[in-house]
Amino acid sequence: MTNTPPLGVRLNPDIQVLEGRELSYKARVRWTDPATKKRRSASQVVGSVEAAKAWIDAMERAARGGLDPSESTKSLTEYGTAVMSLALRGLEPKTTEPYKAGWTKRVVPTIGHIPIRMITSGVVDRAVHDWIADGCSMSTIKNTVAVLVRVMEQALRDGIVDRNPARVVGWQSEFRKAEDELEDPRALALPDWETLTRLADALVERSHDQYRGWGDVVRFAACTAARIGEVSGCRVADIDTRTWTWKVRRQTTTGPGGLVDKGTKGKRARFVPLIPEIRDLVLNRLTTLDGKPDARLFTGPKGGRISTAVLRDATHWDDVVRVLGFEHLRRHDLRHTGLTWMADAGVPLHVLRKVAGHGNIATTQRYLHPDHQSIIEAGNALSAYLTRDETTGPQLVPGSNSTADELGSVIQLKKAR
Repeated sequence: MTNTPPLGVRLNPDIQVLEGRELSYKARVRWTDPATKKRRSASQVVGSVEAAKAWIDAMERAARGGLDPSESTKSLTEYGTAVMSLALRGLEPKTTEPYKAGWTKRVVPTIGHIPIRMITSGVVDRAVHDWIADGCSMSTIKNTVAVLVRVMEQALRDGIVDRNPARVVGWQSEFRKAEDELEDPRALALPDWETLTRLADALVERSHDQYRGWGDVVRFAACTAARIGEVSGCRVADIDTRTWTWKVRRQTTTGPGGLVDKGTKGKRARFVPLIPEIRDLVLNRLTTLDGKPDARLFTGPKGGRISTAVLRDATHWDDVVRVLGFEHLRRHDLRHTGLTWMADAGVPLHVLRKVAGHGNIATTQRYLHPDHQSIIEAGNALSAYLTRDETTGPQLVPGSNSTADELGSVIQLKKAR
């Protein structure tokens, strides 16, 4: 690395309190560059004084190890771009291409904004889970994790981190479990509006001070088929009450020192309809916020950002769903619920894909599987047709467009031949 200070360079640390901000602590270190004799500094805004102290400790360890502290403040994207050729040395071209694709298409959009020193095993675990949820294949995830391992291994050699957090294990079993679930996301959906209402009310009842906002978040997420992070990122200006649509622009996700806002998973804004069942809810929230365009439509009881973990802990989610008989239900299944309901309502596949923001249409198609009763009825219709008098030839019920009738006609014609 360049501009490396001599061992033992002394840093002057301090922590500033930033009033009125969600990330309210600014950790800073200053030092004198031994080569230029100029005064330099590096800083990081975090969510707690503990996080600020931890950041300063990391900077001091880097300085004692002979590393320029400013190198430790680089984001994963900045650092990876600088060392990529070094990290991939010795690999065949046929291997480097999928590695680079994994870096560009998955690592950078998901965790590239996080400072290299703030990458932890937990951050990598959540990123891998996101890639699994997005429907990436096992080989794609394997290549993506491999390039991340190599970049973080270079950071380990440079002394920026003291261990390689990208060497996560067990994700293959999580992949197989998620793959089984994603093959039939309909099985994860709530059955109807009454059940959703019962869930929302029960979560409010278990929360501290019975905060109604938790119920609003749950109803809104299910009826818009949105991720909890996207619900948290919704601002007043994103809601159009003339057309009753929501422009999904951003999501709240884990970042260094706390929760941060970034673009949606697909990196594109999309429009989602706001159905009449939640319009009063939305109007009440807009009235409370007095039309401030940058205000969050949904927040915690103290005005903070919401995440799936915050919702879980604040509402005792796991206990509530177990009592209601939905032990399997996760916060993300509210999204499965909305997409399943839309599919059953007859929303065309290409429209459902736009609402969901899916990159791969095969992911959307999973929501179109017929329910169990439809399968039974199709089987009964086919059986009834095959036991009819074959001498009458193919017959269609006048005005019928059913798939069962059409299928029966094809079979009867083949038999007549």
